[in-house]
Amino acid sequence: MKATEALREPSFEEHLDRMTPPTAKTFLPWLLVAAGPAVQVVKGEPPLPWVAAAGLAAFAVLYAWTVVAAFGARTKGGPLPKRLLRVLTVLTFCLTVGYGPDWLLLFPLLSLAMGTVLRYRVLGLALTALSGTAGIVAGWRGDDFWDSLSIGYGTFISGMVTSAILSLFETVTRLRETRKELARAAVEEERLRFSRDLHDLLGHTLSVVVVKAEAVRRLAPRDLDAALGQAADIESVGRQALTEIREAVTGYRQADLATELDRARSALLAVGIEPHVRESGPALPPQTEALLGWVVREGVTNVVRHSRARRCDIELSGDGEVVRLEIRDDGRGASGPVGSGSGLRGLGERLAAAGGGLTAEPMDHGFRVEATLQVGGAE
Repeated sequence: MKATEALREPSFEEHLDRMTPPTAKTFLPWLLVAAGPAVQVVKGEPPLPWVAAAGLAAFAVLYAWTVVAAFGARTKGGPLPKRLLRVLTVLTFCLTVGYGPDWLLLFPLLSLAMGTVLRYRVLGLALTALSGTAGIVAGWRGDDFWDSLSIGYGTFISGMVTSAILSLFETVTRLRETRKELARAAVEEERLRFSRDLHDLLGHTLSVVVVKAEAVRRLAPRDLDAALGQAADIESVGRQALTEIREAVTGYRQADLATELDRARSALLAVGIEPHVRESGPALPPQTEALLGWVVREGVTNVVRHSRARRCDIELSGDGEVVRLEIRDDGRGASGPVGSGSGLRGLGERLAAAGGGLTAEPMDHGFRVEATLQVGGAE
């Protein structure tokens, strides 16, 4: 297996991940291009050689300073690299006009420095002007047409290739950051999903267990068979809860609507609340049913826990495009801010993500939860 992995050709993404972005040190060795003028200065060939030496030294210092400033953490993208580039441009023009053909190689070096500082349209305009100037100066200094064209072309290409390489690595860096951000967002989304599922699962299940345990305690002295039936329900609910928690952990948990309606009837009857369930409309897609199943679970759990109601109406209706689920009770209404519970808030998030909505509000006598959803919107 390891031998196979070693022989496998790395993908393009892996090549990019292994490559390190260019730094200022990458571009400093290109100063060796100015070796020709440096040799002339050492031999004393240019007129006023000390002026030529000072000019060449100033060019080297300005070039290095410009490139370092272009990559500096504090100076990158700021005004300093552009100011240095302007001074370097003036100096390059003076040296090439004053000292002849061998000094024309300073134009490609200036272009390379431009490629580290400028981008996009500004760079294109600057390189076009610079390459044209380089060709004109070369012709004025005695080069033929093709030599002048080569100087202009080399000047233009130096800056464009430099900028293209840097832009590629900047894009790769942004893609890496985006990939990390997406991974963090995926982890956060999974954490929220698990938190919502766990709340919905355990909140409903524990409420049913508590209600049925109270029923066992009440029934045991006078109706043992009924008490045993409630105890069997507790066992069944507990086993089902274990299965659902495993499914929630693996991400495959779906709240089946028909099952949730049956459980809602059982839970309501166990606490003495009369359930009235009405269903109308065409069959719903599985994902839509699953989302509405969560609404039934959370809504009925709140009725069982808090309402002290005598009656609970669950109405499901749809026209093939929009489905509406309403849960009403005749209890005491909300005891806190409407929608403040994490369960209702989680339901609202689920429905909003699927293009639906949730309304939770007190009535004159009781409380009402209404969910609306586009059929198939949960797909």
